Amino acid sequence: MNAVSDKPAPEVAATASAPPAPRRRWRGLRTALLVLLAAAVVVLGGNWWFVEGRWLESTDDAYVQGDIAVLSSRIDGEVATVHVADNQAVHAGDRLISLDPADWAARLEQARGSAAEAVAAVDTARRQVEQSRAAIAQADAMIDQAGAELTRATAEAGRSGALVGAGWTSRQSNDQAVADRLKAQAQLDVARAQRATAAQALAVAEAQVVQAAARAVTAGAAARLAENNLSYTVIRAPFDGVVGNRAAQPGQHVQPGQLLIALAPPAPRLFVVANFKETQLRRMRPGQPVRLTPDIDTGAGIEGRVDSLAPATGALFSLLPPENATGNFTKVVQRVPVKIVFDPAAAAAAGWLRAGLSVTAEVDTREKPGGHKEGLLGAAAATLGLP
Repeated sequence: MNAVSDKPAPEVAATASAPPAPRRRWRGLRTALLVLLAAAVVVLGGNWWFVEGRWLESTDDAYVQGDIAVLSSRIDGEVATVHVADNQAVHAGDRLISLDPADWAARLEQARGSAAEAVAAVDTARRQVEQSRAAIAQADAMIDQAGAELTRATAEAGRSGALVGAGWTSRQSNDQAVADRLKAQAQLDVARAQRATAAQALAVAEAQVVQAAARAVTAGAAARLAENNLSYTVIRAPFDGVVGNRAAQPGQHVQPGQLLIALAPPAPRLFVVANFKETQLRRMRPGQPVRLTPDIDTGAGIEGRVDSLAPATGALFSLLPPENATGNFTKVVQRVPVKIVFDPAAAAAAGWLRAGLSVTAEVDTREKPGGHKEGLLGAAAATLGLP
C-alpha cells in the first residue's frame, strides 16, 4: 500500500508562501504616504524658513529690568513710622517712612529767629545811614553858621583895628574883636571836622547795611535749609510703583545716605535688555517688533519693540574691559545690549512682569514685517531669475 506523501504540491506551496495581494498594496500605500508626509514637512519647514525664520534673531540672554529707585535718608534721625508694608503698591507722593521731626523742628525755629534778627539788623543799619545823613546836614548848617560868624568877626576886627589906630576905641575892644574872629575861625574848623566825621560815619553805616543784608541772606538760606531738612523727615514715593527691600525699622537711628527702602517701577515702565551676538545685529534696527517669552511662563509671551542699541559692547562697559593687545589673544564673539520696551497695555495686563526675570527675545528683522512672504517657490524662482 503506497504511503501518502506529506509534502504539498509545488503550486500549493507557492500559494501558501506568498502574502495576500491587499497586504502588499497597503504596505506600498503606507510607504507612499510617509514619503508624501516627509516631503510636506520639508516643504512647509522650508517655506517657513524663507517666509519668516531667516528674518528672526533670537537670544535667551535677556532680562527684565527697570529704573529702581533706592531711597535713603538725607538727614540723620530715628525712624518714627514705617507707613508701608513689604511689596505694597504706592502712588507718587505717598508717605513711606517718617523720621522723628522734633530736633529738626527746633532747628527750624532757631534758624527763623536768626533770620528775623538779621532782617532787624538790616533795618537798624539803614536807620543809621539816615542818622548819618542827618548828621551831615547838621554839620553843613553849622559850617554855614560858623562861616557867617567868621565873616562878621573878621569885619568887626577890621573896623576895630582902624578905630584903634585913630584913637577912637580902646585896645581892649580891638583885642576882643580879634579874639572873636579867631574863635569864629575855630568854630568853622570844628564844623568842617564834624561834617567829615559824619561823612565817614555815613560810609560806615552804608557798609554796615551791605553787611547786614548779606547776613540776612545767609540767615534766610539757613532757614530755608532747616525747612528743607524738616521736610526730609518724611520720605515719599517719587513715582508710582511697588516698594521692596525695606530695611528701615521703627526706632532705628539712620545716617545720611543709609539705604532704607527701594521702589520698583510699575510694569509699563519696565523694559528688557537683551544681549545679542554681534553676528545678529546686521539687520537689527530700532522700532522692529519683538516677541518676548518669559521663562516663568512660556505660554505668557508679550509683544515689544526694539528701542535702542547700546553704543558699545557689554564687555567695554565692564569694570575691567578686555585688552586684546596681548600674545595670548583668543577671539570671542561679543554681545551688544539691546533695549526692548513693552507695549504699555500688554505690560499692564501681564501679571508676571518682575524686574530681573529671564526672557527669550525674538526680533523680527524684516524692514516691513510681513512684507517678505515670498515662500519657498518664490524664493526658488527669485534664485533662478524666473518671473
